[in-house]
Amino acid sequence: MLDRARRVVVKIGSALIVAEATGRPRMEWLEGLAADVADLRRRGKAVVVVSSGSIALGRRALGLSAGALTLEQSQAAAAVGQIRLAQAYESVLAPLGITTAQVLLTLEDSENRRRYLNSRRTFETLLDLGVVPIVNENDTVATDEIRYGDNDRLAAQVAAMAGGDVLVLLSDVDGLYTADPRVDPSARRLDRVEKITPAIEAMAGGVGSALSKGGMRTKLMAARAATRAGCAMAIVEGDRPRPLRALAEGAPCTWFAADGDPRAARKRWISGMKPRGRIVVDAGAVGALARGKSLLPAGVTAIEGGFSRGDPVEIVGPDGAVAARALAGYDAGEARIIMGHRSDRIAALLGHPGRAALVHRDDMAL
Repeated sequence: MLDRARRVVVKIGSALIVAEATGRPRMEWLEGLAADVADLRRRGKAVVVVSSGSIALGRRALGLSAGALTLEQSQAAAAVGQIRLAQAYESVLAPLGITTAQVLLTLEDSENRRRYLNSRRTFETLLDLGVVPIVNENDTVATDEIRYGDNDRLAAQVAAMAGGDVLVLLSDVDGLYTADPRVDPSARRLDRVEKITPAIEAMAGGVGSALSKGGMRTKLMAARAATRAGCAMAIVEGDRPRPLRALAEGAPCTWFAADGDPRAARKRWISGMKPRGRIVVDAGAVGALARGKSLLPAGVTAIEGGFSRGDPVEIVGPDGAVAARALAGYDAGEARIIMGHRSDRIAALLGHPGRAALVHRDDMAL
């Protein structure tokens, strides 16, 4: 599956990044990962890295004692550690000619449609520019109410945002077992899971290593979210010199089958949302949409409802027939101002630069 992927999201836990004994980055392992990322990119694949490690790096730098940290201590450690984490990735990827970017997210960025669209556009732009985003939860500002809580589920959301075909969870185990192999010698690894059933969920064990917050249960939650978004997922042992190359060469793992492809899954998601308004367009715009084009303001004749940017809307033709369902690229007030005008007039009409499309084709289901 890795060979056929167009976009690969790789999740890396703290135990792989940070040496537990020293609290410092495991640079030799990171160099092997960087070589894997470079190989994927040479084969034409875009790569996103979701990395833990900022709190583990920061707490040692601040001299914080072992054990549970208060929220304020965790946020301080994250603030210090994020710099060190970014520097570690930059130091191994830059010599290979790879530009990196730091992207910090909270749960609100995927639950709020406006933030979701902004994050998705950022990922699209970075990947189009050939950048490798290094993503982490924004622990410096996140509270319990707006936290993912673990980077397995964050990685699944990033895979959905970035249109990933494959999500790889580099773990301390080589896949999903029928029972905990550390205590049950008869446990067997599942090579492939077509569907996550209650029986599959019952196989999930407890938490992993001392540095990791995740366990098999959170990995199954990530698998459910990723596969629904059309992204296949693998759980594979990460503590080896070239983990992604090993996966491509057939290392033991568990693959979770995707439910279709990312684009089709996104279209289904948009189609199933209840519209909060309508955008009426002329016949020329209907034809352009049918050819896979974005909806430009020039083809819009009326705006109905009080929707916000990111809200679901219907796009209807002059005869009232629904041409598409979509996520609005502007709120209703701004849409009324720019409708009927060319895209190069948007900045003058709104008083600030705007997007050329009222609805982007990737946010539309015909």
